[in-house]
Amino acid sequence: MKLYSESYNGMAVSPHAQATESAAKVLAEGGNAIEACVAMAATLAAVYPHMTGLGGDSFWLVHEPDGKVHSILGCGRTAANVRTETYTAAGQSAIPYRGGSAAITVAGTVSGWHKALEISSEQWGGTLPLSSLLGDAINYCREGYTVTDSQVSATTTKLDQLIDQPGFAEVFLQDGKVPEAGSQLTQPALANTLQRLANAGLNDFYQGELSEKIARDLAAAGSPLLHDDLTTHQAELTEPVHMRINDAEVFCSPAPTQGVATLMILGQFARRPKGIAATEDVDMVHWLVEATKQAFVVRNKEVRDPALMAQPAQTLLEAERLDALTAAIDAHKAALWGEATSPADTTWFGAIDAEGRAVSCIQSIYHEFGSGVVLPETGLCWQNRGASFSLDGESPLALKPSTMPFHTLCPSMAHFDDGRRMVFGTMGGDGQPQTQAILFTRYADYAQPLAEVVSAPRWVLGRTWGDHSDNLKLESRFDPALVEELRQRGHDLVMLEDYDETVGHAGAIVRHPDGRLEGASDPRSDGAALAANSGDDI
Repeated sequence: MKLYSESYNGMAVSPHAQATESAAKVLAEGGNAIEACVAMAATLAAVYPHMTGLGGDSFWLVHEPDGKVHSILGCGRTAANVRTETYTAAGQSAIPYRGGSAAITVAGTVSGWHKALEISSEQWGGTLPLSSLLGDAINYCREGYTVTDSQVSATTTKLDQLIDQPGFAEVFLQDGKVPEAGSQLTQPALANTLQRLANAGLNDFYQGELSEKIARDLAAAGSPLLHDDLTTHQAELTEPVHMRINDAEVFCSPAPTQGVATLMILGQFARRPKGIAATEDVDMVHWLVEATKQAFVVRNKEVRDPALMAQPAQTLLEAERLDALTAAIDAHKAALWGEATSPADTTWFGAIDAEGRAVSCIQSIYHEFGSGVVLPETGLCWQNRGASFSLDGESPLALKPSTMPFHTLCPSMAHFDDGRRMVFGTMGGDGQPQTQAILFTRYADYAQPLAEVVSAPRWVLGRTWGDHSDNLKLESRFDPALVEELRQRGHDLVMLEDYDETVGHAGAIVRHPDGRLEGASDPRSDGAALAANSGDDI
C-alpha cells in the first residue's frame, strides 16, 4: 500500500488500494477527477461491500477550476407509501436495522454518479465511456476479489443479524461460514448489473430494465419501496454549506447531511481564547471535543431533510450562533454527554486531476452490509438508511413518506487564500465531522505534513461504526500525560489500539499553487494514495 504520494499529473485516494488503482488508471488515460471518482466508487462497491455499494447513497463536492463548488445529493427518499403504523402495529418501537422493513429508502448512489458525469461531459469535456469507468469493478465481481480483514471483522461481529437476511449468505458467506481474510469472493449478479449499466446507461437503474428487477426483488424482501419510487428519483445539484476560517474557505455537503457540524466545530475552535491550543496539546483535544458536543446538540435538533428544516443549514453558521456555542465551553471541564446518533459505515474517496478539478465524495450503505438484504436478480446489497428515522411523531426525524433521511455522510473541501486546494474526509458515523475537524486543524493551524495529518493518533466522541457507546475514545499512541489530563477534566475515556479503524478511514489530497499534488491515505484502512500512474511520483 502506498499511503503517501506526490505528483503533478493527478492524484486519487480511497480506503481500498484497488479502488485507488482504478482511479489512477482513469487519470492516466486522460480522464478527469469526476470520471476517476466514478471508477473508484464502482470498484469500492465490488471490493469493499461491507462499507459501500450501489444500493446506498452518495454525496459529492465538485470543484471547478474557477473556484466554484457544487454539491450533489445522491440521496434516496423514503417510500411514498411508508407508514409509522406498519411498525407500531407489529409492536415495534423503532425501525429495524436489518431486513426488508429496514430497506425503505431509494438507493441514490448511482444517480449521484449520473449527475456528476453530466458535469464531466457537459462542462469538463469528459469522454471516457462507462465501460472504462466500470470495467475494473465488473472484473472484480466476476473474477473475484480478495476479502479483507475489515470485511471479515464486520461479517463476524454482525453475523447473527445478517445470516438470515434474504440473499446475504449466498453472496457473502462461503459454505455457510464467514470467509477467511485473503480468500476470494465473486458477485456474479452484481457484475451483470454493472455490465447492464455500462451498456444501457446509469439511468437504467431507475427507469429501465434494472429498475423493474430491483422493484420485484424489494417487494419479495418485504420492502415498501415500489417501482414508482425508483422512477421518480433523481439526484439534486445544490449549494454546499461553507464558512470562512482564518485564511481558508471550507466547504461541506449541506442538509440532510451533518456537514454543517464540521463547520460548527471549526468555527468554535477558531474562537477559542487567545493563546489556547497554540500547538497540538491537551487544550486542542479538549476544545475540539467540547465544540463537537455543542455542534451535535444543534445538529440533532435542526438537521434533516432541508424541506422540513425550520431554517437553512447555512444560518446555523452565523457569527452570533457560533459565539454563543463557544461561550458555553468550559476550558477546564468536560460537559456531560449523551447526544450521539447511530453508528454507520462509509467510504470517503477523492481525486484532483492535472487541471486542478477536484472531487470529494462519500458513499455508504449505512451499517455493515446495510439492511443485509441482497437482491438476487441484481446482486445489490440495499441500504438501511431509513433506520435513522424515528417512530415518534414528535421527533425532528419522525418517519414520513417521500422524505430524505438524516445523513452522517459529509465530504469536505477547503480553498486556501494562497491558492492551495484540499479535499478531505473519512468514514465513521458521528466521527466524520470530528475527524474532518482534526485533519483541517492539523494541516491549517499547525502546518503538519499531510501524511502525519492523516496517520497521527486520533480520537472520536460517541458512536462510530460497530460501536454504540457515547464516551471519548483515544488511540493508545497519545502521550499518557495528555490522557491523564483529559481524565482530570472529566472526560469519560476509553483507550483503543494504536491504529484503530474505530476512528475512521481518513484521506486527503492537497493541490499546491504550482500544480504539485500530494495525497495521503489512512494506515487504518486498506487504502492507498496514488498518482495518475506510478511513474508520475515526485
